[in-house]
Amino acid sequence: MAGIIRRVGLHEPPVRPSGFPALARAIIYQQISGAAGASILRKIQRTAGTRAMPPPHWFLASSDGTLRSAGISPQKIQYLRDLASHVVDRRIDFHRFPRMTDEEITEHVSAVHGIGRWTAQMFLLFSLGRPDVLPTGDRGVRRAVQRSYGYRGLPAERTVERIGRPWAPWRSHATYYLWRSLENTEPGIAASR
Repeated sequence: MAGIIRRVGLHEPPVRPSGFPALARAIIYQQISGAAGASILRKIQRTAGTRAMPPPHWFLASSDGTLRSAGISPQKIQYLRDLASHVVDRRIDFHRFPRMTDEEITEHVSAVHGIGRWTAQMFLLFSLGRPDVLPTGDRGVRRAVQRSYGYRGLPAERTVERIGRPWAPWRSHATYYLWRSLENTEPGIAASR
């Protein structure tokens, strides 16, 4: 890890907005490139007439056709509506998160269709600024460990977990450095996180 930090320089993981906008953004960006996600988000904002993520009620009130015209796939429409309904009826209460552990938050938000462990971890890391998140299933993290630690193929999640134990309680920072280590050599992988 020290070698990676020397190569990429000192950085702090960026913290993005939290709450509904952060989880909705995570759903929009799932399984697509960062550029494609940004394009869809701009279309959603134009369609909703806002410069920010539209509120949960907008996703519930908009027709399938309106949401599809903004570039949202039918599956992600379902996910976004499920998230919106969880927020509107307070099954997800963002005000409780400061008192909850990372695992409790992961379990809480994973009740939404379309939000799994990886999305929950990105939310913990980038939106809540939690310091000890290591997404062992993330392809970029695994690729960076492969390159930096000399593995021939992608290491298993349990291998990444083992290698990352000494980084606790700052594994979020280590994760960010791992991603940064790929930026100059493989921008497609780094962008896919």
